[in-house]
Amino acid sequence: MKLTDFRNLDTSNPGSWPTGVKFAAAAVLVLLICAAGWYFKVSDQKEQLARSERTEQELRREFTQKHGRVVNLEAYREQLAEMDEMFRQMVRQLPSRTEMPQLLIDISQSAQTAGIDTQLFQPGPEKPEDFYAEQPISVRMVGNYHQFGEFISVIAQLPRVVILTMHDIELRPDDSGRSRAGRGATVAAPSDGNLRMSGTVRTYRYLDDDEQAQLQAEQDAAATSGRRR
Repeated sequence: MKLTDFRNLDTSNPGSWPTGVKFAAAAVLVLLICAAGWYFKVSDQKEQLARSERTEQELRREFTQKHGRVVNLEAYREQLAEMDEMFRQMVRQLPSRTEMPQLLIDISQSAQTAGIDTQLFQPGPEKPEDFYAEQPISVRMVGNYHQFGEFISVIAQLPRVVILTMHDIELRPDDSGRSRAGRGATVAAPSDGNLRMSGTVRTYRYLDDDEQAQLQAEQDAAATSGRRR
């Protein structure tokens, strides 16, 4: 096949082309068909393969993570059991139901020991929760900064763990030492740095097994009654 064979080809009558030119044209046509097939078929398959490979990698990572969890599951269970036991021991350090009355007396006496003037110390009704009961106490106390610090220190030395949280507490300089003179005029007494604390503090005790069972029964009964309505 010579280069001159490609000159003066009659495109309307390919059958008259020289044999070499026909073979060359057929080869070009086959290449074009292969290229088109690769573009429309193989490229889609390559994209699908890439997606499958990404999915495989994600599944492998997920498998590795879950496999690690399964392998360490028993160790996790042991740690959870240890943490649960530690938590129970810490809860048991809170006052019990029988110790609570004496604890309230100890808190009140701790304020007196610190030199604080306790004008109000009124426990309210308990509020049971999952495993503990909350005891609100309305208080009104007068003392200086160091006396309140001593009060906290004395409470920390009690044999049982005492948790006091403050709610709606108001702390301001005490002005009860002011006296009135003349026509409504006020004469301030010498300042002694006293502060007046008023509001609600809350302390906590643990619920024993019987109390927790009773609380759970009451909650179940309330839930059943609510569904019936």
